[in-house]
Amino acid sequence: MPDNADPSSFRDPDGVVFFRGGAPHRQINRGGRDAYEQFMGSGLYESLTGAGLLIPHEQAGFESRYNDDAYAVIRPEPVPFISYPYEWCFSQLKDAALLTLRVQREALRCGMSLKDASAYNVQFRNGCRPVFIDTLSFERYAEGAPWAAYRQFCQHFLAPLALMAHVDVRLGQMLRDNIDGIPLDLAARLLPMKDRLDTALLPHIFLHSSAQRRFADTPAAAVAAVSASSGRMSRNALLGLVDSLEGGVTRLAWKPRGTEWADYYENTNYDAEAFETKKETVARFLSEASPRRVIDLGANTGVFSRIASGRGIPTLAFDIDPAAVEKNYRTCKASGEHDLLPLVQDLTQPSPGLGWAHEERRSFLARCGDGSAEETTVLALALVHHLAISNNVPLERVAGLLGQVGRSLIIEFVPKEDSQVQRLLAHRKDVFPSYSAEGFEAAFQTDFTVLRREAIAGTQRTLYLMRRKEAR
Repeated sequence: MPDNADPSSFRDPDGVVFFRGGAPHRQINRGGRDAYEQFMGSGLYESLTGAGLLIPHEQAGFESRYNDDAYAVIRPEPVPFISYPYEWCFSQLKDAALLTLRVQREALRCGMSLKDASAYNVQFRNGCRPVFIDTLSFERYAEGAPWAAYRQFCQHFLAPLALMAHVDVRLGQMLRDNIDGIPLDLAARLLPMKDRLDTALLPHIFLHSSAQRRFADTPAAAVAAVSASSGRMSRNALLGLVDSLEGGVTRLAWKPRGTEWADYYENTNYDAEAFETKKETVARFLSEASPRRVIDLGANTGVFSRIASGRGIPTLAFDIDPAAVEKNYRTCKASGEHDLLPLVQDLTQPSPGLGWAHEERRSFLARCGDGSAEETTVLALALVHHLAISNNVPLERVAGLLGQVGRSLIIEFVPKEDSQVQRLLAHRKDVFPSYSAEGFEAAFQTDFTVLRREAIAGTQRTLYLMRRKEAR
């Protein structure tokens, strides 16, 4: 990444995130000096980093400052891949919410408080471990003050989690259209009436949204109405608020079921021998490609992703199905995996650039296709027929997109004779005359060179190892 300011940090008057030689740096401006000194001197930094709750940093030379408003410059530990809340499964958003509340509780113990509770302040590293990344989100706690980030927490975490758990898990995608969180009045209208009896959802969503509407023109009164009747809140009352939110988030649950692909491997047309052959071939192709990162597109529950992550290769496992990603994430957590990150992504409409000037939240391709793309192998297994036949994407365009994500490619071609393709064609006219092994290779030859091709014994499918051609 070039030496410039991160487009997502311009709203913070206390500092700026920027890059030097591709490494992230953070400047603390003069206006953020007092809060930063208390943060570092209160023991909060050591407590949070020691527990793995906050990304650690080291001091950088003052000469590396971004501009003359600098008080200090730090160099945070890099996060391998920046993901966004609308790309997380239910349990990822829930874990991020609980992390945020745990950070707030520890901050209060040290005489500080979170001044914002944005879901974008959380990332995942070392596999499925959430970590807080915003060193400048802390301010001195003032006795009697309500929690300034209360509304933001409810919009970024509680409201979407409640909608995902009680209405439809796909409503998590509303976070893509509402990057400052789901409005509470909208969440209140969408949630079932029975949720008004929930001891967490009633005060934090229904009554909270009602107070916002009543006091929309008087911000100070609105804060008082939703925090405490007098506008003041003792430290114990604030801890009680955190406890109430934590209990409400913890009780929210969603069971991954009812989707087409969550149980794909239990219903596939591979027999056991063919399935093992496919895994062995993928493993050999990975050894030959020797990537430093793997991106699995259409990863399902991560069976093939783990061939890479099991070798210590950082692996991103994307899938369109939130139930499959949920299962993958739960497996990742249960087994303590360090090199696998499951995420939700629809390749037919991948995450776009969002926010101010379309730059605050970078697009899927911008994040995947940065400098790491040259060291990335893409897995595209049992994927092409869904893009080409279900979504009418020409094979040439599939090749072009995959070429932006990685330098090498392990890809599976599933012919029309395969039962999975026959199922896709069962209720539509076959308007895909070039969908054949010959047409597939011809479409990919513009962007890729075929290094290996191997038929999967016991099937009509073929695995390819390809390398992207250099730009001409």
